[in-house]
Amino acid sequence: MDQSKSVLRQYFLSKRRSLSMVDWRTQSQKICDQLQQHKLFTESHTVLSYLSYRNEPDLAALFEVEKSWGLPRCVGKKLAWHGYQKGDHLISGKYGLTEPHPDLPLINLDEIDLILVPAVACSKNGDRLGYGGGFYDRFLDSLNHPVTTVGIIFDYCLAAELPRDPWDKPLNYICTENEIISI
Repeated sequence: MDQSKSVLRQYFLSKRRSLSMVDWRTQSQKICDQLQQHKLFTESHTVLSYLSYRNEPDLAALFEVEKSWGLPRCVGKKLAWHGYQKGDHLISGKYGLTEPHPDLPLINLDEIDLILVPAVACSKNGDRLGYGGGFYDRFLDSLNHPVTTVGIIFDYCLAAELPRDPWDKPLNYICTENEIISI
């Protein structure tokens, strides 16, 4: 298989699209269960997450857990992180993503202790293949303190290795429906 990022991206997105709705829901819930049982999650207070897009694992069940939650909104080439509580106003934003309404308060980035990072695929080395826009790499590079990152994928999107560019920020952990891998 050609190892270019665009070819790999199409391959993994195709696999994800082929997942039935029942399997998507079941596997998403298993990912939520994995996280809820791990000290990474149980000991965290301020968690940045995402809203599922293109059949990404759905983490909405986690929003029931009492935490200070943050969700991203695309602003230019950056991510703005807004505080979120279940039921807050969401809108259709850039790229068709569901995002927090711009009027919701911004989260204090100095308080973040865990980031649940969406991915097309991840490697066992902590490399992450995203959609190619670089939003998360720029965001992670901008943080003033180290924050634990967890790539969220279905097990079939876990690769032995992925190509890495110099600007790519490796993850600390990978979570699938079957396990949490420490890098």
